[in-house]
Amino acid sequence: KIFPILLLPPLRCVALPIPHSVPPPGMVLIERTPCAGAAPFSPLQRSTPRASREASPPSDPILPYLRSIKKAIDEIRAHPECYHAALEQLKIYVTECIDKYGDDYQYSTDPRLLKIWILYGDAVSDFDKVYAHLEEKRMFLEDALLYESYALFLCAQGRALEADKVYGIGISRKAEPLDHLKKMHINFLKQLESIVEESDEDAQPKPSKIQKREFTVVDPWSDSTMSNLLTKISGGLKKLTGYHKSNKIYSGKVPLTSSHNALKNKDVELGGRKYHIKGSPGTGAFAKLYKASVDGNTEEIVALKVQKPAFPWEFYMYRQLDTRISDIQRPSYGYAHEVHVFADVSVLVCNFLPYGTLLDAINSHLVVGQHMDEVLCIYYTIEMLHMLETLHSVGIIHGDFKPDNMLVCYPSEEITDDTFRSETRSGQNQVSI
Repeated sequence: KIFPILLLPPLRCVALPIPHSVPPPGMVLIERTPCAGAAPFSPLQRSTPRASREASPPSDPILPYLRSIKKAIDEIRAHPECYHAALEQLKIYVTECIDKYGDDYQYSTDPRLLKIWILYGDAVSDFDKVYAHLEEKRMFLEDALLYESYALFLCAQGRALEADKVYGIGISRKAEPLDHLKKMHINFLKQLESIVEESDEDAQPKPSKIQKREFTVVDPWSDSTMSNLLTKISGGLKKLTGYHKSNKIYSGKVPLTSSHNALKNKDVELGGRKYHIKGSPGTGAFAKLYKASVDGNTEEIVALKVQKPAFPWEFYMYRQLDTRISDIQRPSYGYAHEVHVFADVSVLVCNFLPYGTLLDAINSHLVVGQHMDEVLCIYYTIEMLHMLETLHSVGIIHGDFKPDNMLVCYPSEEITDDTFRSETRSGQNQVSI
């Protein structure tokens, strides 16, 4: 289904001002230097921007292209009958400018070049390639316009899920202006929601004019809400990596709902792999957790989360994290390798972290009559707030955010001042939810 979200015509026209002119509404490319702004404007030949190149300062070689692009856009707007000819001319200017100066370090932070890159993405109808190139060159990654434009391109192709992820990546990188990018993301989610609602309405008989339309309140934590959503996306669930479902009850030698002692040192077979239960780190209000080795390999340890009745929702949310959150932030959150859903029970196979929860770390100080160091408290608080901020920025709410649901992580090697400074944020994270 093609989602008609902010659909754009072929080659979005980005407004590029010339000296001594009033820029039209929309995106504006500002002159680079005072000298460039004072340069006189001269008529341009249709075939090449060479005529204006001679009048431009040598310190700003893309200025002739900006003028030529501006003239071509004006031609498109003023003379619709010449649309195709002017459009082809615009493509020539944009392509030539990118070929010559697209990777020029002199313009690596110049918003004018970014907007030409955006026009180029439209001209070649391959914004995926443009975005990948700018990612590789590390150009304009802190500019919100890059993510906004790419997301609009994806929306126009009906790739709403990918667009949502792009918005999330830009927000997680705090691309500026951040408030505007967040606002655009919220508008995108609202439009997507309205499209889904209209689609649902089309499938149902329309109410009479006399009937009043009642607004419904959705509780995101209710069992019925989650069940209804899982039913709607059941086809999509089957396509998720690691999702295994059987309509039969679990038929292993030892019931998965047995007591901890009954399962200890027993083997559980799931999806052709054998998990040897080594013990139970704990039991929550809704699930039992087991520590297990895989296929006799004592070096490969996982956590098995057993829930009755079956509960595939958690696995679905883990896969949402995979798609919505950037690779840099993803290690701050738990990871599910696979889920096995039976008629009576489900088993989630996750990474095992041996250091316990944040609540355990707090209690380890209390049992010896001490308190956690204030600096360490500040550090954990910052990490928790950052994780919440990231979740909320991609439209996810954590329904049970508390210390005993956060696992403590430690680096595999000793950390020195130098290695700590050189690590990315994902390598420094010591809390996972």
